[in-house]
Amino acid sequence: MKQLQQPPFTAALLLLLPPSFPPSLSTQSPSLSSSNPSPQSLSLSLYLHLYLPFCLYLSPSLPPRDMEANLQAVVAAAASFVGVSLFFVLLAYACKRRRKRSRDREARVQTRSISNREEELSTIAVDESASFDPNLRISMDVLRRATKNFHPKRIIGDGGFGLVYKARLGDGDGDGERTVAIKKLEPDAFQGFREFQAEMETLGKLQHPNIVKILGYCVSNSDRVLVYEFIEKGSLDQWLYDTTSETSDLSWSKSSVERRPLSWDTRMKIIKGVASGLAYMHGLPTPIIHRDIKASNVLLDTDFEAHIADFGLARTIDASHSHVSTQFAGTMGYMPPEYKEGFTAATLKADVYSFGILMLEIATSRRPNLPVNYRGKEVGLTVWAQTMVAENRQMEMVDPAVSRDGLVKAKVEECFNIACLCTSEHSKERPDMNRVVELLKSAFG
Repeated sequence: MKQLQQPPFTAALLLLLPPSFPPSLSTQSPSLSSSNPSPQSLSLSLYLHLYLPFCLYLSPSLPPRDMEANLQAVVAAAASFVGVSLFFVLLAYACKRRRKRSRDREARVQTRSISNREEELSTIAVDESASFDPNLRISMDVLRRATKNFHPKRIIGDGGFGLVYKARLGDGDGDGERTVAIKKLEPDAFQGFREFQAEMETLGKLQHPNIVKILGYCVSNSDRVLVYEFIEKGSLDQWLYDTTSETSDLSWSKSSVERRPLSWDTRMKIIKGVASGLAYMHGLPTPIIHRDIKASNVLLDTDFEAHIADFGLARTIDASHSHVSTQFAGTMGYMPPEYKEGFTAATLKADVYSFGILMLEIATSRRPNLPVNYRGKEVGLTVWAQTMVAENRQMEMVDPAVSRDGLVKAKVEECFNIACLCTSEHSKERPDMNRVVELLKSAFG
């Protein structure tokens, strides 16, 4: 009987098969849920999908037609084997990635929980008070009693990062009481207790007639409270835009006061006072940047002397640095143009720009965040001011409520010239506050 010859393709494939074929049929079939298929399971899969059909193809007892059919079966089985093998490889890779993501997630959760616990210990579990005036007794219980547990009826203002309450506190020797302003800060006013404490210790040492004195502070759990000296006539913003009478005992004023339009000389006095206070802050060995100079943060006493208030955004800078990188801060209308370009660092020249805007606001009684109509177009306050100064129309810029009697044109022009210099678009062109003080003294004495 003529022996059936094997094709070259068949001989080559037989050489590739391991000598251990066929594997034991007692081996369990591979599980689809297994993430790492074993060599035994792959061998069994190879045996079932490729070796058995190939043996049928090599059988000499089969006629040629059946052999061709078996050859097709072998090809199909080989393709099936490749597909199954690829499936197991992808399944193992996916399971490995899934386990890695799970471990990373657990690590992040653990890190976050540890961070939260450390934050709670450093910022919440604190109960401390400090007084920068030896004659003033400050504690959270005392402040709660003085404000009737921070009752809404005791509110006299809404400053940056918190509400302001009016209260009376007893002196440490018990001889009398003092009227103070108490600000209860919002939780996000400072990042942590250490930062808050450092800022208060710095600001509590400021001694200048044009800066509101911080008398002390209290921290109890998440509550943080500042105690300021009480400034009788309230904010400059109220005097520029609100002419109603103050009759409430809870107002900034001690008695009923009708707010009349401020005279030109009074406005210049306020401008010089703010400039002096800022120059003092900027000239310290470790300069302080206020970052939120505006009309509502300037308080007026009985003599209309200006006092810079609200240091919720203030930052100190090292003498060897020109700025402190920090988050976006300030009030719309008072912020320098470089903020719009993405440069939001706190700088001394940013304070100068805000002061220049304040000068324009005081002289014109125009709100910086509102557009000005100029020849049928709405423009910003600084654009309007620069244009009017260039056209030598400074007298038209003065608040109409200001009496023109005794108003000297040269002094008005000098005021707006200094304001435009402070609000230069490029920060390098703005003078420092010491130079501004010199210019104001030269113009107004």
